[in-house]
Amino acid sequence: MHRDSTCGPTEAADMPITKYPQKSQPLWKEWDRKAQKNGPRHEVHAVNGDRYMGEWKDDMRHGKGTQIWKKKGAIYEGDWKLGKRDGYGTLSLPDQETGKYRKVYSGWWAGDKKSGYGIQFFGPKEYYEGDWCRNQRSGWGRMYYSNGDIYEGQWLNDKPHGEGMLRLKNGNRYEGYWQRGMKNGPGRFFHLDHGQLFEGFWVDSVAKCGTMIDFGRDEAPEPTQFPIPQVGSPPPALTRALQPHPDRQTDTSILSPPCPTREQTSKLCAQSGHPQRGWQPWASMAPKPTFGASLQVKILDPDGVLEEALAMFKKTEEE
Repeated sequence: MHRDSTCGPTEAADMPITKYPQKSQPLWKEWDRKAQKNGPRHEVHAVNGDRYMGEWKDDMRHGKGTQIWKKKGAIYEGDWKLGKRDGYGTLSLPDQETGKYRKVYSGWWAGDKKSGYGIQFFGPKEYYEGDWCRNQRSGWGRMYYSNGDIYEGQWLNDKPHGEGMLRLKNGNRYEGYWQRGMKNGPGRFFHLDHGQLFEGFWVDSVAKCGTMIDFGRDEAPEPTQFPIPQVGSPPPALTRALQPHPDRQTDTSILSPPCPTREQTSKLCAQSGHPQRGWQPWASMAPKPTFGASLQVKILDPDGVLEEALAMFKKTEEE
């Protein structure tokens, strides 16, 4: 059968059109989509008893929120990113004595770990403020210890490392280099209570070599009994003891002892047990004084063994 195009549809146009029903998705996908948590939620309980109140994205904690862990009782309040603590937040723990919550850490987080600037509280009087990296003190920071000491300087892997200053409770302080939490390298130790300064080199918190000088002895609260003598000269106490007395006859030649030879100097250094380099005996060749009782002058050096000699002079004057 054929019809003119002006009169109506052709034979091909009269063929039926087949329609197929739309393919439906599995029901679990629709249920899962509706179960996805997005936006703010009042409170969500986990199977283990943990609770979270805050914002969500794609079924993960994201945005501002508060997490409460049932096992330890810890509370975190702050920023979240894709299910992890990320941004600024505060971690608190319950105090076993008072039962109240105390702040443990307040600062920046990254990937669920302390990273960036933050303050960690170790106790009522012990805390750290400074840089963190992956839950460890790294960078610049200041540590307040419970015994009153304060360290300020560089940190690495949770220990002082680099340049730093340790100020003790009594005011004494060390300024220098650190490695693995110990003094290592050049540094200076200020004994402010005695009015002395030691400048030298440390290995594992032990001073190996250096120089001790006096400074501010008049202002020091507990100065040492005897000042450090100058190299090559007798101490003032010995000089006063050897000065002529009006009622005694003193051989003044002992005030200017002859200079020993190189061989004598080496021998005296070996006997005293001190290094020969730069050592000058000032009383080793002095004859016995003739005033009052007999006085034996022993070998001394400028680095310090003065107490024994000064004690003998004191005892002689008393007799």
